Amino acid sequence: MFLVSAPSPARTRVREVDVLRGFALFGILLVNASVMAGPRVGSGRADDVAAWLVTALVAGKFYPLFAFLFGYSFVLQRAAAERAGAPFAPRHLRRLLCLLALGLAHGVLLFSGDVLMVYAALSLVLFALRDIAPRTAVRVAVWLVVGCAAFLLAWGLFTVVYAQPLRAGAVAAWAEERAAAYRGGPGSVVEANLRRLRDTLGWNVLYALDILAALLVGLAAGRVGLLADVGRYRAVMRRVVRWGLPVGLAGGVVMAVCRNGPLDSRWYDVGSAVGVLTGPALTAAYACGLLLWVGAAGGGRRVGVVLGSAGRLALTNYLGQSLVMAVVFTGYGLGLYGRTGTLALLAGCLVLYGVQLAVSGWVVRRFRYGPAEWLLRAVTLARRP
Repeated sequence: MFLVSAPSPARTRVREVDVLRGFALFGILLVNASVMAGPRVGSGRADDVAAWLVTALVAGKFYPLFAFLFGYSFVLQRAAAERAGAPFAPRHLRRLLCLLALGLAHGVLLFSGDVLMVYAALSLVLFALRDIAPRTAVRVAVWLVVGCAAFLLAWGLFTVVYAQPLRAGAVAAWAEERAAAYRGGPGSVVEANLRRLRDTLGWNVLYALDILAALLVGLAAGRVGLLADVGRYRAVMRRVVRWGLPVGLAGGVVMAVCRNGPLDSRWYDVGSAVGVLTGPALTAAYACGLLLWVGAAGGGRRVGVVLGSAGRLALTNYLGQSLVMAVVFTGYGLGLYGRTGTLALLAGCLVLYGVQLAVSGWVVRRFRYGPAEWLLRAVTLARRP
């Protein structure tokens, strides 16, 4: 197919990478907000439908896109080091250590679902596999996804057969305990985040395989210059949209049925397995559809400019989202944990994302980097950008 080695693009910045990053920020915001807002026991029918749709259309679809772009950017960073005549290994090590530090602070202080620490750890694997052939990288990625899905499916079916559904009283008690922790003072919030980081460590290791798969596909795409020459792959992208949408949407529906109902809680991991297996199809369809649109004349181009500005500040925007939500939902500020319905949450996410798009456009017209990007670049280059 099209996975053959190609020279690195001459451009130091690939516009399409920024566009996809800006788009991914919205999906990540929706998913992270649903976690940071906490479970709301006794929500209405409209809220339940909204949560069901978020699971079907968004959950598990945007972090893989972010990981894909991380892998793609790895190739660009390596090419930049070669152009500068600088050794890549020290740069890469400094970069991942900075990401690890930012992720640790983010996970402990703001949001225990941080992904930067995972990216930092997997960056070591990516560096070890930096010369892997694109076709081989994709094959390994497929096996990683299948293996992760198979384990989740086996565990999920075991749970369906042998476990009992969660009782409403137990869920309510658990939700109240967590709400008390997150509505408390800063010390209580940090303690709750540390506890969740510890409790989810095992599952994070498993899902790291899924993220590694996306990183490897991004590495392969970067090696062939996929996003630097979208016009060359338009026919392929149209086929991805045509086949990826029905497969991904069908899998998303099954995932939502298992995780949000009408099936009971025992089916949660079965739904997760289906999501891991079919989610990449919908992720790819979203990404290819967006690239085809922003590459066309008219409104798509203008949307691309707006999304690209947010994507250039992706790290700042990602951390900024968590900061705003921590102030809204925890004891750092308003303490609305467990008190916000899904519809209200979605409306708030739209407002926050709109503000980020506007502010990002203002910033990139005046500055080369956002604050987090400036810090990461300074540490990576070991000098002032």
